[in-house]
Amino acid sequence: MLQTPEVGAARLLDGLKARDKAEQRQILVGSLRQLLDDGQASARAILAAPRSGLACAQRLSAVMDAVMRALHTAATGYFYPVDNPSQSERIAVAAVGGYGRGTLAPGSDVDLLFLFPHKQTAWGESVVESMLYPLWDLKLKTGHSVRSIDDCVREARADMTIRTALLEARFLAGDKALFGEMMRRFDAEVVEGTAAAFTEAKLAERETRVQRAGASRYLVEPNVKDGKGGLRDLNTLFWIAKYAYRVHDAGELVEAGLFDAQELQMFERSEEFLWRVRCWMHFITGRAEERLSFDLQRQVAAAIGYAGRKGQEPVERFMKAYFLVAKDVGDLTAIVCAALEARQQKPRASFTRLLGSFAKRKRVRALGHADFTLKSQRLTVTDDSAFERDPVNLLRLYQIASREDLAIHPDASRLVTQSLKLVTPALRNDVEANRIFLEILTGRRSPEMVLRRMNESGLLGRFVPDFGRVVAMMQFNMYHHYTVDEHLIRAMGVLAEIDAGSLEAEHPLANEIMPTIANRRALYVALFLHDIAKGRPEDHSAAGARIARKLGPRLGLTPSQTETVAWLVEHHLDMSTVAQSRDLGDPKTIESFAATVQTLERLKLLLILTVADIKAVGPGVWNGWKGQLLRTLYYETELVLAGGHSAIERKARVARKQDGLRERLSDWSEKERETYIVRHYPAYWIKADSSQQEKHARFLRESERAGDTTATMVETDQFRGVTELTVLAPDHPRLLAIITGACAAAGGNIVDAQIVTTTDGLVLDTIAVSRAFDRDDDELRRAERIAAAIKRALKGEIKIADLVAQRRAPPPRGQTFQLAPEIIIDNVLSARHTVLEVSGLDRPGLLYDLTTAIGKLNLNIASAHIATFGEKAVDVFYVTDLTNAKIVSIGRQLAIRKALLEVFEQEGAKSPAPKAKLAARA
Repeated sequence: MLQTPEVGAARLLDGLKARDKAEQRQILVGSLRQLLDDGQASARAILAAPRSGLACAQRLSAVMDAVMRALHTAATGYFYPVDNPSQSERIAVAAVGGYGRGTLAPGSDVDLLFLFPHKQTAWGESVVESMLYPLWDLKLKTGHSVRSIDDCVREARADMTIRTALLEARFLAGDKALFGEMMRRFDAEVVEGTAAAFTEAKLAERETRVQRAGASRYLVEPNVKDGKGGLRDLNTLFWIAKYAYRVHDAGELVEAGLFDAQELQMFERSEEFLWRVRCWMHFITGRAEERLSFDLQRQVAAAIGYAGRKGQEPVERFMKAYFLVAKDVGDLTAIVCAALEARQQKPRASFTRLLGSFAKRKRVRALGHADFTLKSQRLTVTDDSAFERDPVNLLRLYQIASREDLAIHPDASRLVTQSLKLVTPALRNDVEANRIFLEILTGRRSPEMVLRRMNESGLLGRFVPDFGRVVAMMQFNMYHHYTVDEHLIRAMGVLAEIDAGSLEAEHPLANEIMPTIANRRALYVALFLHDIAKGRPEDHSAAGARIARKLGPRLGLTPSQTETVAWLVEHHLDMSTVAQSRDLGDPKTIESFAATVQTLERLKLLLILTVADIKAVGPGVWNGWKGQLLRTLYYETELVLAGGHSAIERKARVARKQDGLRERLSDWSEKERETYIVRHYPAYWIKADSSQQEKHARFLRESERAGDTTATMVETDQFRGVTELTVLAPDHPRLLAIITGACAAAGGNIVDAQIVTTTDGLVLDTIAVSRAFDRDDDELRRAERIAAAIKRALKGEIKIADLVAQRRAPPPRGQTFQLAPEIIIDNVLSARHTVLEVSGLDRPGLLYDLTTAIGKLNLNIASAHIATFGEKAVDVFYVTDLTNAKIVSIGRQLAIRKALLEVFEQEGAKSPAPKAKLAARA
């Protein structure tokens, strides 16, 4: 294995002697290939050792240095030698950009500068080409520029990207004096006096970059190079420090006064870890992969050597370490920005300064505490001992910032982090400290920003240790977009927006009931705690309720408020689960949910908490369809809790809805109206809203007048975020399978299916499909294609099985997640139907396969409720046998379980042994 790249390069050049040029070039490329292969192997061996990410990147850079020096020697000594070079026949080869820093990842670009004293000559052009062609033959990604010294200075002045690349230029080979002259002029004519402009440009560039890669550093599939808290952030810090403070390596950052020794250690530790992760990503994928996707996370965690612990997989522990490093990078960024801000401030003219000082004293008095003041219009402490004098000041800092809507000075945040040892059990149990924290948590100004600042300084996790356990914790699934702590903080932001009335259009019901709740404090605390027990072996809802009962009294909540918080935490998933996976037209569903909720106040609190929770999961998770389901569940349950659960009330509601339809069908004859109304069972009138009932009536009449026994109708609904396809056809056990298959074949993602059977043997299936386009006309064209495929399938013109098979591309992350299928058969949840709940790893065509299997079992599907949580599908079917009876036979239930499990097994999924829960309640 290669020990010294330079020795290998020297041996390589010895092999070029006494050969013709064609043979020399052939030998050169072959030898360089071997040199690079040996270098990659040695770098990978280095990477396998603990904490060696930077050493690996430096080895790869050293290997490339040897390659470039060998190429320069070959070009100037063998291919195009010059005995007496003129002034113009001088060349310097320099590494620039990332390569200039002396670090390379296995798949990194190699950025080069070919420097000449003046305009390029024919000799210079030949030398450059003879160095570049072998690099291209070696399939290296090479970025190069050919410039004179004047070119470098002129272009660096005009272009900040070129300026940044030259800032890190490093001499490789050739005329060292020429390179030195370029760097001298670069410092004198480009850098001198422009630190402020360079800093501003780099920070603006960083904002643009992180917005493109993902604005949060807590995205669960982060970009290690360009994401927030990634390597590029560290590079940006060093570029700014190098430009403004003229430092040349990280060790000089302490001497420059930017970092203390502990912060320098944090910088070096973060850089090493991020390089280790990035190098493993490149080695594992064989390419320059920068996004730490779910596929890679397991592999990188295993390569680094993470082991599992109780309640956490190795990959989750690895990703927690990653997010903690990303947080450290954020802290370092704030420190450098504060130092630069202080450096660039200039004293104002004396009269202006005098007026400013009066205004400042007035604002400082308004802060209401002698230990706090303003610096650059930001809140800070009067001196470094403010927290030691009174540790409650740690929380007061954020209380005042929240109350006065002030930014916190980075120096104050830095001091908070350095003072975390003051957060003792005595402070955690201090009445005033807890009163202040509760005020922050429930503040009228959005608590999201202040809580995030507290979290990033480390105070939030130290003051609430249970929160500290979920800081930087990821959940290894495709559903959650953020770490647990970031999800909780974002949820608080959503709740504050609802509280302020700014989400009326998107969440009308939550907006309407928020001012009517009696337990506002309990709601805020419950939302803050709802996922606080994630990552523990036991159910996080029950464990979270225990934490709530312990923390409530500490925060100053009354026993009643504490119990409300605990109940909300324990049941925070109930409303979402029932809304998305139960038949809301079934009286038993509503009665069961009402029995759990018990009071109207709890129902209101749970609805608002559920909305905030779902919306904070990540972009695109909340949609109008989920909002509609939650509103339906709320209104139906509200009626029961208000005493309207009797059969008499239900009959009265059916009669009212029938009367309403009679009025809307006033253009029909009385006979037509009455004939139509008796075609529907009572459940239909409860489930369908008024506008849907009218559309169904007119659709049936038009279809029958046209002589169509099979017909479709499509309609878009932007608010709910779905497109509805209504299918009219004669009843058939495999009808839903055919429809879902046609949707799968056409690329439609079904989110819900309502099956209405008429008294005369027809079926009205209403399928809700997720929207694919923003514009209604585009969406309608797509829906018409799906509807046409359904009609053709129902008429037997196409074979659905073949079409679905064509779309069965293996899911891109199919092997990344292991999820055992689970079958629950329940005869208690519904008075008239057996409920089949099927969950497992989602895949294209899964719903078609399940409905096909159910059809082959001779079961009638009364309704289907489809929910997807990332990679996990949860499909619930309300079924009966062909005599419209429940499935009570144990033998029949076993056959159903076996058939549904085979749907998952037939894909050959390499998942743990399946488990099934079988009708414990039958």
